[in-house]
Formats: sequence, structure tokens, C-alpha cells
Amino acid sequence: MSSTPVHRRKPTLSNPRVQRTRARIITVARELLSEAGPEGLTYALLAERAGVTRQTVYRHWHNRAALLSDLILEGPDLGNYPEPGTDVRIVATAWLKSMRDGMNAPAVRPAVLAVTAQADHDPDSAQALVHIVEDRHAAFNGMLEPAGVRISAEEYTLLYGPVVARLFFDRAQATDAFIDAVVAQWLTTLRLEDGDGGDGRDGHGDRPARERR
Repeated sequence: MSSTPVHRRKPTLSNPRVQRTRARIITVARELLSEAGPEGLTYALLAERAGVTRQTVYRHWHNRAALLSDLILEGPDLGNYPEPGTDVRIVATAWLKSMRDGMNAPAVRPAVLAVTAQADHDPDSAQALVHIVEDRHAAFNGMLEPAGVRISAEEYTLLYGPVVARLFFDRAQATDAFIDAVVAQWLTTLRLEDGDGGDGRDGHGDRPARERR
């Protein structure tokens, strides 16, 4: 028998019943975040609205930063998730459009702002922010696998950074034309050859040495 207190035991995510409970809590959390903002998203209110105990909420998310992180990464309103592909330009463009649509979701935008604002003074938020970026970086590299390309953390920042700045600092729309321009500039930082068709290959059908596997 486990000696870990019940409220600190991790739920078994492979259990369908646990999955349904988690999905219901996330749905309600998104509704509360849209209605009342991050400050109104309390575990007491969340548990009451979702029809679960606070202990259940704490078992899934031991702190609010972890909950906000999952609200950012999970959900049906995060845009059309792109398919893997061999054309780096097409995959990167689809990726940025998906990210833009997700960040414009009513619940996601305040969650991103809350985690970012708290990261400087709250270790849990700082850890959540690192998790979000690392998760998205790994997922994007997964989309690029058919192209035989794997980008570094710095290269990933150069891709998504302009879109984040456009949405949160310029307070403007990241239009399709803006995203096209970002991707075109980003491809030059990868040293892809002109006339490669956007798939990361040079004129001889080979990838630059730094990208070959």
C-alpha cells in the first residue's frame, strides 16, 4: 500500500474515468478563465463548478501554474494542428498559424499572460513557462521529422518570437501575410539554399550538412 497521502498521489491518466474528469475540469477552467481572468480561477470555485473535490483538482495540478500550463497546451480551441511534412516552409507556416489561433483563444491568451507575468517571481510559473516552450519545441521538431530537419531551441525562438511579439507587444493581428514574411526570414537563418522549394534541400537534392541526419 502506498505511503503517499491521497491528495498527493498522481492520478492514473490511462484510466478513462480519470481522463473524463480531467477533461471536464479543463473545460470548466477555460470557462472560468474567460469569465473572471486568472485571479478568478480559484481551486475552490473550479472544484465546485466541475463537480469534483478540491483534492481531485490538486491531484491533477499541484499548483495553479501547472493548471495554466495545461490550459495553454491542451484543448479543442487551439487551432488546426499541422501535419508533419517534408516541406519546411509549409510546416512552419502551418505551425505559426496554429499557434496564432491558439493564443487568440479567449482562455489561452490570459493564461499565457499570467504565467509570463509571474515567472520572474514565482518558481512554479517559471517552471511552467519552460515546460510550455520545451513542449512546443519538441512537438515542432516532430512535425519536421519527415523533412529530416531538427532545429535548436534558439532557432525555434527565432520562428515563434515575432508572432508572440506581434500579438502581445504590438497588440496587433498576426495576419497570414505577416506569418509568411516571418517564415521567409526564418528560413534564411537556417541557411537553406535558394531554390530549394522550401523543403530544406539544396539544388542537388541534399540538405545542408548541419541538418542532415
